Amino acid sequence: MTKRLTEKQKEEILKSFKSGTAINDLSQKHNCTHATITRNLKKSLGEFEYKELLNKSKPFKEKSKIYKKQNNDFKETNFDNEEFKNDSNDPNILNENIANSNFAPIDSFLEIAPIDYEMDNSTRKEVSSIPLSEVDFPKVVYMIVDKKIELEIKLLKDFPEWEFLPQDDLNRKTIEIFFDINLAKRSCNKEQKVLKVPNTDVFRIAAPILIDKGISRIVCAENLIAL
Repeated sequence: MTKRLTEKQKEEILKSFKSGTAINDLSQKHNCTHATITRNLKKSLGEFEYKELLNKSKPFKEKSKIYKKQNNDFKETNFDNEEFKNDSNDPNILNENIANSNFAPIDSFLEIAPIDYEMDNSTRKEVSSIPLSEVDFPKVVYMIVDKKIELEIKLLKDFPEWEFLPQDDLNRKTIEIFFDINLAKRSCNKEQKVLKVPNTDVFRIAAPILIDKGISRIVCAENLIAL
């Protein structure tokens, strides 16, 4: 079940995210899923502002990683700083230090034989989704439909929490189900309504029909289900 956040937690998450805190860090701090954090941020900020802040935070993260790596590399140097400082004015000692260090010129090389076997070009096994047959649904779930009781069909790329998947997967058609009726109502607009599904076996029965319509995934909470 998806963890319910208090209003105080939501305010703290929103403030931290605007300050540049990563979603993964917020997820660990508040002991909830990546999807829960993302869903609450999008609800508070709106789709446009959420993506704008998310994109702004990426360059900062990359720079931090580069600085951290450079700092670690500097700490691992073989030179003792104080000793090197004292000897830096003596050309003989300086040359000796360089000759004994890792900067000595390499006068030989190792030839590596070319790869002479076929590369494995088999299709990558998808580990992000779980088969429908292995899902243990609760007794009741909820779906969003329009006023004509037609399912709301989305592409997988409409869900930011799955944006790391390959483009082919992101173009898959999906339907979304909810375990919590309140969460379903918050995701429903004026032109839609929440439909109660009292028998979850209907998804296994209707799977062939959904696949014929091009729908191959069900999104629920932090899980991605393959039909």
